[in-house]
Amino acid sequence: MTADYEIILQGNNLRLREGFLGLANVSLIHTAQGPMLFDVGHFVNREGLLAALAARDLAPADIPFVFLSHLHFDHSLNIDLFPEAKVFVSQREWDYAAAPHERDAFIPKMIRMQLEGFNLELLDGEPDLFPGVRTLAVPGHTPGSYALDLDTPDKGRVVIAGDAIKYPKEVVGRRCDMAFDTLEAGTRSIERILAIADRIVPGHFPEMVRQPDGTFLWQDAASFELLVR
Repeated sequence: MTADYEIILQGNNLRLREGFLGLANVSLIHTAQGPMLFDVGHFVNREGLLAALAARDLAPADIPFVFLSHLHFDHSLNIDLFPEAKVFVSQREWDYAAAPHERDAFIPKMIRMQLEGFNLELLDGEPDLFPGVRTLAVPGHTPGSYALDLDTPDKGRVVIAGDAIKYPKEVVGRRCDMAFDTLEAGTRSIERILAIADRIVPGHFPEMVRQPDGTFLWQDAASFELLVR
């Protein structure tokens, strides 16, 4: 069986001179048991997430499942919008969030306390979640980072990578760019994704598609609209 997906909130890889905008892709996975969000963003794109759901005649209460690739703020903080959802996160990431790397300033201090009030499933190994929806352990960016490996009806094998692959630099260079586990682990995760995927949804860039020569290119513009008020 297959599962389908759509990117409902576009992220980007822009940063400030000091700090990050932290706008991650949010994808809606259409599974045999209902819709599932892959990551939820944070307060900066909260209104965009709600609008994207509403455009599909969905409210937060209509989302029965949320998959958190890892627990950095830009992927997890809007979780409070989905108190009725079952939340998937890896056991290793859950443990990591209790004592993150000393240079990792991106784990919200209260995220574990917040998630303890949810219907939380901590993943170990690489279980199938639904028909056509497999989990991939992709450590590197954080020790407990996970991706989803989808069998889709018309786009082949799609890996929704989270920050295991953040942007094209990591695909072109085939090397992890930012690791709070190890760069070596992150690079192995990138190589694994590149070996199996027909399409990749990075954490912070438009979807990338495998070309006949084996390289990956993006078709959609990496746009960012800024309004001054």
